[in-house]
Amino acid sequence: MSTARHGAVAAGHALTAGTARDVLAGGGNAFDAAVAAAWMAMVCEPVLASVGGGGFAMVKAGGGAPALFDFFAQTPLVKNRDAGDFREIFADFGEAKQGFHIGCAATATPGLVPGLYHLHGRHGVQPMADLLAPAIAAARGGVAVTAYQHFLSTIVAPILVASAEARALFAPSGDLIATGERFANAGLGDLLDGLAGDGMGYYCDHVVPAILTSLGDDGHLSGDDFTAYAVEEREPLEIQLGGLTVWLNPLPSAGGTLIAHTLDAMSEMSATGFAKALERTDRDRADAASALSVRLNGAGPASYRGTTHISVIDRDGNACSLTLSNGEGNGEIAGGLGFMPNNMLGESDVNPLGALGWAENRRLSSIMCPAVGCGADGAVFALGSGGSNRIRSAIAAVLWRLSEGGGGLQAAVGAPRMHVEAGHLDVEGQFADADLEALKRCFGDHRVWAQPNMFFGGCHGVMRGPDGELSGAGDGRRDGVAYVC
Repeated sequence: MSTARHGAVAAGHALTAGTARDVLAGGGNAFDAAVAAAWMAMVCEPVLASVGGGGFAMVKAGGGAPALFDFFAQTPLVKNRDAGDFREIFADFGEAKQGFHIGCAATATPGLVPGLYHLHGRHGVQPMADLLAPAIAAARGGVAVTAYQHFLSTIVAPILVASAEARALFAPSGDLIATGERFANAGLGDLLDGLAGDGMGYYCDHVVPAILTSLGDDGHLSGDDFTAYAVEEREPLEIQLGGLTVWLNPLPSAGGTLIAHTLDAMSEMSATGFAKALERTDRDRADAASALSVRLNGAGPASYRGTTHISVIDRDGNACSLTLSNGEGNGEIAGGLGFMPNNMLGESDVNPLGALGWAENRRLSSIMCPAVGCGADGAVFALGSGGSNRIRSAIAAVLWRLSEGGGGLQAAVGAPRMHVEAGHLDVEGQFADADLEALKRCFGDHRVWAQPNMFFGGCHGVMRGPDGELSGAGDGRRDGVAYVC
């Protein structure tokens, strides 16, 4: 039996997870802890989380019904057909380069700050100023850059040095800030301090004008976009999986639908059964998300690369699963406030028709899928993942392992993974020899990865067992950290 008295947290950075842990230890609930961790993620995970981005939260308050809070990006109300700053850059992933569009015309209406205030207003118990305080101190005092965060910055280096203001923040000496060096962000510290003092009033009076000024006539957004923006509360997609009930991100986002499709398509609970289900989902995904295409007028689901996840559960069984994204960022810094607005309109998955191909005033779709669930025995868990379009295979794999029982959350997160796309199998080589050989026979087009890799996502999860025992699992593929306190 765990001696923990407060809760469990899992996230993609020790400071993010540590902030949530400290809030729980100080009397906050799971929702307070998740909000505080999100503010900290903007400081120590700046490639993945930003004031200028958006996200989703799956929440379960005690014995109440779960709800999905959608505060993802919204397409602009009106297209500015003269917006000209929409340019392609290439991110270097080592084995391949991938093109993205950045610039002022790539930015959609962000929802992250309204979303965190909405979540806190519905379920938080501690003052927001207290939840902002750790992030304010870290931004002003600086944080040591981890090897993983430095690696991420090198992938998107063309974005982080795309403007003079971005270079001054992320590469003040001419080179990107190296592993172990301190990254201080006084502008972001001032922004967060302003929120602590005046809340959404500061956001509307100072942050929104800074975003609009940074975009100027080369963007699509106006003050009306921010006035019209609303956090949406949606009824989650519910599935049954063995003895588990799981709630997933519903339409208009595609992630939950595709995960449910994969798990439903498993004809046998085996490695090959799972691989064939992934292949079927990939083959049938247009049909699996057909309602989505109607909602988005032909724009498909987004598979953002700049994504991080936070899971928190407290001793009372409150659970919060929170996934954040900034796309890759638009290359600009908003005023002197130390953050980069999103480039969601520059994602080809969302906007396959080019700079003006998106539908006006629509909530963008996503593969992101924060999830909560419970077991027939009374266990409650929260989990989610970053990882582009591999989010769907990562979460489906962890849920499959959890439904089998026997190993617990850490075993489910740490188990080897696979992903199938366009008939090609990527698979981690840690499967049992017989399973690996069977997978290779099923998929002549395959690649075996010698070690677990961030390519396969980063699923961070927490659980409160039927006896109250708390556990957490941070996925090492994406620098995951878990604390039980």
